[in-house]
Amino acid sequence: MPTGDGWLYEIKHDGYRMQARIDGGSVKLLTRSGLDWSARFEPAARALKALKLPSALIDAEIVVETESGVSSFSALQQALAAGDTGSAVLYVFDLLHLDGRDLRALPQTERKDLLLQSLDDAPPGGPIRFSEHLAADGPAMARHACRLGLEGIVAKRADAPYRSGRTDAWRKIKCSSSEEFVVAGYMPSTTASKSVGSLILGTHEDGTLVHVGRVGTGFRDAVARDLWTQLEPLRIPAAPFAAELPLLARRNARWVEPRLVCEVTFRGWTGDGQLRHASFKTLRSDVRLEEVVREKAAAAAKPRKRKPPVEATPLTHPDRVLWPDVGLTKEGLAEYYAEVADRILPHVVDRPLSLLRCPDGLGSCFYQKHAWAGLDERYIRLVDGEKAVVIQDREGLRALVQASVLEIHPWGATVSDPDRPDRLVFDLDPGDGVAWGDLVAGALEVRERMSALGFASFVKTTGGKGLHVVVPIEPKAGWEEAKAFVKRIASEMAKDAPDLYVATVSKKARDGRIYLDYLRNQRGATAVAAFSTRAHPNAPVSVPVDWDELPSLGSGARFDVGSLPSRLSALGHDPWAGCERAALPLDAAGRRPRRRA
Repeated sequence: MPTGDGWLYEIKHDGYRMQARIDGGSVKLLTRSGLDWSARFEPAARALKALKLPSALIDAEIVVETESGVSSFSALQQALAAGDTGSAVLYVFDLLHLDGRDLRALPQTERKDLLLQSLDDAPPGGPIRFSEHLAADGPAMARHACRLGLEGIVAKRADAPYRSGRTDAWRKIKCSSSEEFVVAGYMPSTTASKSVGSLILGTHEDGTLVHVGRVGTGFRDAVARDLWTQLEPLRIPAAPFAAELPLLARRNARWVEPRLVCEVTFRGWTGDGQLRHASFKTLRSDVRLEEVVREKAAAAAKPRKRKPPVEATPLTHPDRVLWPDVGLTKEGLAEYYAEVADRILPHVVDRPLSLLRCPDGLGSCFYQKHAWAGLDERYIRLVDGEKAVVIQDREGLRALVQASVLEIHPWGATVSDPDRPDRLVFDLDPGDGVAWGDLVAGALEVRERMSALGFASFVKTTGGKGLHVVVPIEPKAGWEEAKAFVKRIASEMAKDAPDLYVATVSKKARDGRIYLDYLRNQRGATAVAAFSTRAHPNAPVSVPVDWDELPSLGSGARFDVGSLPSRLSALGHDPWAGCERAALPLDAAGRRPRRRA
C-alpha cells in the first residue's frame, strides 16, 4: 500500500473498463480490446452525448450497483444477458483528450480537475458519475472499503502523467485476490448435460504451465453451457501440464488445448500452490495466454512438492447451482461455511434449528422444522417429543449444506434448557417507503430504550431488508415473560411514534412504517442466525455489525457470500465481542445503572 504525500485514492469498481470517445455528435464506448459497446450501454452513451463536449477521450468503468450502492459484476453480467442496461452507471476517473488537446502529459490531479469541470451538465444521480478520491489516509480508506464489502481501492500518483498498460503510478489494493488463469481442462456437470461443472486451471511459471487447482463455483447456468460449447471442440487426450498430476486432480477430467483465459477470485493459496476457495468471474478475451503468470505475491513462495489432498466428507452433486444469479454452488456454500465456521457456530450450536431447504436452488424452497429421514442420528435431539435438528461442529454445518440448507434459523434457547431463552430479538422490518436512515434510527431507539433499562444490545443485518437488535439475557425467565417484555417495548415505541412504528401484524398498517416484530420471542419461534446465508438473489448473509457502521451500510442485504470474507479480514475485531458476558436476567430491568454497548 503506497502511503505519504503525492498519492490519491479512489474506490475500485467491479465492472468493465471502458474508454468513452466523444467526437462532435458521435459517442463510442470501447472495451479494452477495442469492441464498440455503445449499443449495449445505450443509456450511458446517450448521457455522454448530452454533455455536449466537442471532443473528449475519457477513461471509465461501467458497473451495475446493488440496492446498497455496491457495484456487482454478476449484476452487470445479468443486465447484459437480459439486454437491460438502463441501471448501468459509468464512473469516469481520467481524461486523456479534451477538445483536440492531448492531456496525457498533465499530472493526474490536473486531469481529474478538468474531467470534473467537463461534467457540469451531468445531472446528479444520472448514469455518468465522477469517481471521487481522497488525498490522504489510503490505508484507512482500504480498510473501510473492505469492511463495507467493496472491491478495494486504487492508489494513484497525484503528479503522474497518463501511461497505458500496467504502471506503478496506479496500484490496485484489492479486498480479495483475483487473477487470470489458463483454462487447461474441465469436469462435466453432474446435474446438467452439456454443461461445465468446474474448470481446471493453470498459470505460467518459468515458461511452464503449472497446475493451480480448479474453480467449481461462480457459473450461472447459461455460462456453464457456453463454456462447454467453447471447450468441447478443444479436447485433447492428455493434460497440458509439464508435471504429472495426482490421481484426485485427474479424476473425471477432460483436457483441452490451453487457448482460453478466465478471471477468478479466490481467498489465497494453499501451502502446495493450489487456489483456495476460488470463484469464476469471467472469460478474458483481452488477455493473451503468455501474459498469464503467477503474480509476484504468490510467486515469492515457491509451492512445495504436493501430496495428494485428503478429501473431506463428500457432497453429492457439489456443482449443483443453488443461487443461479451468481452461480454459487453447493461446493461454494460448503467453502463459505468452512471459512466462517468459528463465527457462526457460537450462534447455532446446541440450539434447535428451523431450516430453509432448497434442493434445486432458489425457487424450490421449503421450511424444515424437524429432522428428516436419512439425517445422521448425531444431529437429532428430542425436544417435546419431536425430533429437532441440532448441530455441534463444522461437520454439522457441512451436513446442512449436503441437505441444501440455504437458511439457518436457531431458537433463542438451547436444547438443554428449551423453556428459558437466553436472548431477545427485536426484528425491525421496514415497510414500503421506509428509508434506510429511518430504519437505523429505529434500531438506535431500541438500543437506547434497552440501555435505559440496563441491558446491552447488539445489532446485525438480516440479509434482507431489515435489522435485528439482539439482547442477551440470563436464561431464568420463560418464553411468556420474554415475549411480553419485547412486546411492551415495541408497543411503547409504536404508541410514542405511530407514524414511524407499528407493532401489529397487519400488513396494511406497515406501509411507510417499521414493523417491530416481537413474535420472534416465543417458544418455537426462530430468527435467522448471524452469518447464515439467505435464500435471496446474490446470496446475501446476515452479519453482526458495529453500531457506528449502520448509517453507511445502506441496506440489510449489504453483505453476501462473496464479499463477507474480505470484510472479516479487514475488520480486525468482533462487533459482538462480550455478547454472552453482557447477559442480565429480565427481572433486572430498570434496577441496574444505565449502560451502553
